[in-house]
Amino acid sequence: MDLSNLAAPVSNKKRNRVGRGESSGLGKTCGKGHKGQRSRSGGGVSPGFEGGQMPLQRRLPKKGFHNPFRTRYNVLNIKDLSILDPSATITPELLREKGIVRRQGPVKLLSDGEAATAYIIKLDKVSRAAALKIQAAGGTVED
Repeated sequence: MDLSNLAAPVSNKKRNRVGRGESSGLGKTCGKGHKGQRSRSGGGVSPGFEGGQMPLQRRLPKKGFHNPFRTRYNVLNIKDLSILDPSATITPELLREKGIVRRQGPVKLLSDGEAATAYIIKLDKVSRAAALKIQAAGGTVED
């Protein structure tokens, strides 16, 4: 026997057949007690029901807002540009091709790191501090 022919243990336990005479131990009321909501077919309470008390999700105030039209940028820092060829124009297509940016959508350049060489940047958005660092190194930022 080795790892290639191991199988998960199979449960052979039979399900409990209820309501088969009083002497079976699960006859008459079938283990559901007498009357009440939980003894009925389809009975039970919905999730979050607290017995008539005001439920938690209604006691707490509504807070915040989710904007479905928010623009999610792929964030890139200046230090991430060091692996690229400085003579090439840096575009979102080039970044996806090199595997630096993986998700679809617009790309934004942030200022973490130092610009060692002069880059030509053509991205969707560039922070003001990043633009100043690129221009200080002799590069250009085009929108």
